[in-house]
Amino acid sequence: MKEFSIPSCIQSDIITFEEVFKKEIATSTRLLNLITSYILKTKGKQLRPILVFLSARMCGSINESTYSAAYMIELLHTATLLHDDVVDNAEKRRNFFSINALWKNKIAVLVGDYFLAKGLLHAIDKQEFEILHIISNAVKEMSEGELLQVEKARGLNNTEEIYFEIIRKKTAALFIAAMTSGAVSSKQCSQQQKDSIQKIAEILGLAFQIKDDILDYTSTNIIGKPAWNDLKEQKMTLPLLHALHKVPKNEQRHIKSLLKKHKNKHSKLQEIVDFVTNNGGIEYAQQKIDELCNEAKQHVNVFPPSESRDAMINLIQFVSTREK
Repeated sequence: MKEFSIPSCIQSDIITFEEVFKKEIATSTRLLNLITSYILKTKGKQLRPILVFLSARMCGSINESTYSAAYMIELLHTATLLHDDVVDNAEKRRNFFSINALWKNKIAVLVGDYFLAKGLLHAIDKQEFEILHIISNAVKEMSEGELLQVEKARGLNNTEEIYFEIIRKKTAALFIAAMTSGAVSSKQCSQQQKDSIQKIAEILGLAFQIKDDILDYTSTNIIGKPAWNDLKEQKMTLPLLHALHKVPKNEQRHIKSLLKKHKNKHSKLQEIVDFVTNNGGIEYAQQKIDELCNEAKQHVNVFPPSESRDAMINLIQFVSTREK
């Protein structure tokens, strides 16, 4: 499953959600409206709201609380993307110019803050305090994960164990928040179901990030050149970590030196990419994804047969095989 489509069992819910989301983020501030309109036009696959709705369906039913959870999750996700692009000085997001590239860093940060504030106010207005607690914990985890990654990038002293800690915090945490808040919103979720949902979400988030890290080596940007953004930021992701583990210390030092001193030279980056490919880094990372996705499917199968359960299995398969 390389192409992604919204599961039919929640298609009407997502359509309604998108209409509500667009209406809720509207404001009387002209510049803010211009930017939010641009964000809506360039949005991604709505994966996290989809996870909210699927989890609610798997555990019971969708209700007003589910829509609140999806709204708050999407606001948080959008805010973190805006802030991440500022931190990374990114000029593109999904092949569109980033907000900071078009309107500068200050405005991008302020718009991110606006989305976070909207989420907090919504939680208070709707008295969704349990969901607010779940999402607030995700913000904490994501911040810790990003800071840990920055720390390790400076010293080039990452390990596979630390890598998994980083991606569990910076990526899987939001998957966990999305799926757990969806399950809780159903009002019919048992503790056993909640535990299973959290495990599925964590595994899915790990697999999703590893796939992103593979794609950074293998995909190209809008003008056809290699992406390699992680290498330019000195991020030691799983493909590189595995390749380094397979070679002697002197070769490890050479590759790390290239990464530290020549991160903006295409020929040197190509040498690192060739090193990773030739030493099985991409293959190893994909194997990890497949193992994780198989484990996630086993946890999904504890739920009763339903369209939503089948859709979740299909979504897991998509994460394993996606090409962008």
